[in-house]
Amino acid sequence: MDSNALRNSHGIIGRVMEPKGETRVNAELPVRVWGMDADGKPFFQNATASNLSSEGALLSKIQHPLKMGEIIGIQYGDKKARFEIMWVKAVALPKGFDAGVRALANQTIPWAEVTKKGQDIPELTRRSDKRRFLRHRVQFPIAISFADSHRAQMQCCATDIGGRGCYVETLVPLSVATDVIITFWVDSEKISTKGVVRTSDSGVGMGIEFTALEEQIQKRLQEYLDKMDQSFAKAATQTS
Repeated sequence: MDSNALRNSHGIIGRVMEPKGETRVNAELPVRVWGMDADGKPFFQNATASNLSSEGALLSKIQHPLKMGEIIGIQYGDKKARFEIMWVKAVALPKGFDAGVRALANQTIPWAEVTKKGQDIPELTRRSDKRRFLRHRVQFPIAISFADSHRAQMQCCATDIGGRGCYVETLVPLSVATDVIITFWVDSEKISTKGVVRTSDSGVGMGIEFTALEEQIQKRLQEYLDKMDQSFAKAATQTS
């Protein structure tokens, strides 16, 4: 099977495809999403749009099964647009779905100003033809500490993590650009890396980029997360 194909308990439901060289902005935005789900029922919910481009985005925290090829509406702020669902993937935490979406030809991206500003900040952009690590929505224990030893360490769980960063849900997130030290365990090995807060959503959480994690450790972490996701998928299949 093609390694880019995505599979759930119902079979292949999508394929991750990005235009070569498309610029992506590393930001997470609160959006409203509505349309018809895979069961033909209307839905309307809050979600998060990330991995933003001038053509589409990654939607996460979707609580309804979606169908590739269907058209949905997305609103950010006071701007709305219609999007086609390009792929769908079941995720472990929160139990639900991620989806890749692309705007229809005659639509204006609601987050156009965000992508335009983000492209002027090198730290927030990446080219889609560079190596990237899939983010996993799992409960992953981490510790957040600071170079200033007088600041208390934070024991928490990342709810969205990959080889290059994570998202931590917290009511009181740190400010953008705060330097942190992230510590976690991969099997029996304790790993620490420097990080910086890239996004801060009051009352929701914060996105942290790992800035000093060696590539071989990134790969090990990614393999470890892949196994966690596979275990979740296996358990979900057995109980369904």
